[in-house]
Amino acid sequence: MSLAGPAPGRPGGAGFSEWSGGGPDEDGPAPGRPGGAGFSERSGGGLDEDGPAPRLNHHGLLYGSDEEFLAAAVPFCRDGVENGDAVLAVTTPGNIGLLRDALGGAAGRVEFVVAEQWYDTPGRALAEYFRYVGRHTAEGGLARVLGEPVWHGRSPLETAEWTRYEAVVNLAFAASPAWIVCPYDTRVTSPGVVADSLRTHPRLLEGTGERLSDSYAPPTDESSWGRPVPPPPPGRGRTEAEFEGGLAPLRAFVGAAGLSLGMSREGAERLVLAANEVATNAVRHGGGRGRAAVWRDAHQVVCDITDPGSGGADEAVWYAGYVAPDPCAPSGHGLWAVRQLCELVELETGPRGTTVRLRLALR
Repeated sequence: MSLAGPAPGRPGGAGFSEWSGGGPDEDGPAPGRPGGAGFSERSGGGLDEDGPAPRLNHHGLLYGSDEEFLAAAVPFCRDGVENGDAVLAVTTPGNIGLLRDALGGAAGRVEFVVAEQWYDTPGRALAEYFRYVGRHTAEGGLARVLGEPVWHGRSPLETAEWTRYEAVVNLAFAASPAWIVCPYDTRVTSPGVVADSLRTHPRLLEGTGERLSDSYAPPTDESSWGRPVPPPPPGRGRTEAEFEGGLAPLRAFVGAAGLSLGMSREGAERLVLAANEVATNAVRHGGGRGRAAVWRDAHQVVCDITDPGSGGADEAVWYAGYVAPDPCAPSGHGLWAVRQLCELVELETGPRGTTVRLRLALR
């Protein structure tokens, strides 16, 4: 399959648009997205103060005590309530209790969600935020989100992908009137994750003040965020099949492989839908043929869809499918939908071809 086309901000690119749904519009907000003229005045700027129409503010908040958390979170939420902004706090049960007590009557105008319920998978969490921001800014308002990702219990691969999720927030909401603050509790979060928060957030909130992050790495910096998809493990547990043209045999192969590896019927159906979507793109844009490989990795079923198409090493887009497509666009929805179906999606494209790795839970 081909991911040929430019990175966001470059002109043209039919192959890229087919999957990614586009990227941030450097000429201003995407069509149909709300404005937010007062946002910059209240928040102190956006992603790029030198560029046109900055919208998003994305802060990291490092705290080492309840007092440090409240010193930043309470003014952020209270100011939002007083200004009529939508305010969402997705954090730990302990922090929700602290915030409710500190906000008093204003807490009734804040939507609270326990982080464990929200941060399911990177693709689904980002889609939930996208729907929240869209729903609450359709009439020109501002959405404030206090979003504290869940880091404990993650595997190294999951932690790396949730870190990339934090990076891609800067791209996915670049044109949205949203102010997102991501708390990191340094008492319980690993030093590596805390260090990465400085790379994923352009600004850092400290009490009621802020500062620029010297370590920030934009999501479009492939050298910072791109990573190769490791080769499949050797062994008899992996099954493979070629596909070309009609995809009915591929769907049957993938479904049977999923069931044989212990997936539920519902899980196997999600696997088939995701694999079919990726393989369809491979047939249409990747030379018309490819290979599927399926195996089990602990509590997940893994499926690689590989084809010989290549957009070239400098056109790899690791974040394809993380940026929501325009709902009216005739194409560009495929990988966005695939990320909703899977626990984790990895993608690599280069001179030797393209691989999309799908990971789904056995359930």
